[in-house]
Amino acid sequence: MSATRIHVHGDSPYDVVVGTGVQDELTTLLKPGARTVAVIRPESLPDLAKPVTAALSQRGYEVADLPVPDGEQAKSVDVAARLWSALARHGVTRSDAVVGVGGGATTDLAGFVAGTWLRGVQVVLVPTTLLAMVDAAVGGKNGIDTPEGKNLVGTFLPPAGVLCELSTLAGMPRADYVAGLAEIIKGGFIADPAILTLVESDPEAATTPGGPHTRELIERKIQVKADVVGADLRESGLREILNYGHTLAHAIEREEHYTIRHGEAVAIGMVYAAELSRLSGRFDVVERTRSILTSVGLPVSYHAGAWSRLRDHMRLDKKNRGAKQRFVVLDGPARPGRLEDPAEELLEAAYKEISA
Repeated sequence: MSATRIHVHGDSPYDVVVGTGVQDELTTLLKPGARTVAVIRPESLPDLAKPVTAALSQRGYEVADLPVPDGEQAKSVDVAARLWSALARHGVTRSDAVVGVGGGATTDLAGFVAGTWLRGVQVVLVPTTLLAMVDAAVGGKNGIDTPEGKNLVGTFLPPAGVLCELSTLAGMPRADYVAGLAEIIKGGFIADPAILTLVESDPEAATTPGGPHTRELIERKIQVKADVVGADLRESGLREILNYGHTLAHAIEREEHYTIRHGEAVAIGMVYAAELSRLSGRFDVVERTRSILTSVGLPVSYHAGAWSRLRDHMRLDKKNRGAKQRFVVLDGPARPGRLEDPAEELLEAAYKEISA
């Protein structure tokens, strides 16, 4: 199967390569001059990185294998500091490179470490989960977590390239794959309604890696993100639409101590955003949101968190400006807008709808 190249425009343009059997494309994404490549990957999944390290070694690169904790536990200052020390030991210079292999947490960490080491070295990301392919690895936003919230410390560093090898999705647990669909569906609501039509036409196929629409869904969502981040890397305006559903989602993740899957939290957050749109008299997409998320097995309600605690978490959202809360809502199909500083009564009323 041939590779698809999706170009991300901007001051530092790059390609996202999508396909099956595209591992050999990895070294074409690295900029000339690198001698040492540090490969950051989850410690429990060494086999994921073997094709990457083998391809690099065969091309003559000196490879440093740097395992990190699995999942969100990797995104900490302590882990980043250990990686900085490892880069120093392996003599990684400004002309060398970092390659991040794994899910969204690993690619976030790899991008952050690359962006802060020597004030920035090139990074190529090799996402191996659906969520990482369609969201985390594309866009140049890299972050780590603090006790106060998720991704509050980070950098903007576009990767030198992103390699999406679709065959790695076959081994994903079903629940993790379905959770990744939430970000694809989000892309349908904010920019590309054809995504929603594809999912609704065959929800079961949408939840299956290698299904008839798998590649098209992935490529469509990557294109949505590429178009947005190419126009607004630093989230100064347009890019905020990618946070549709994320204000409550991040609050839920923190409330659950990051034990809930990101996509599951985003699914709930999208229902909340839809309720905000409806209750504020803008656009009613609640029924369709609930229907499409339910059809693929994603949650549409949340009962565990006290509203007061979630509200406190939401006050640290990155879209806020001063004391003003900002939410991404919909003004129509694929027409995202902003709800500025809504009344507390409206926010609580929307939460009651998803916790009923």
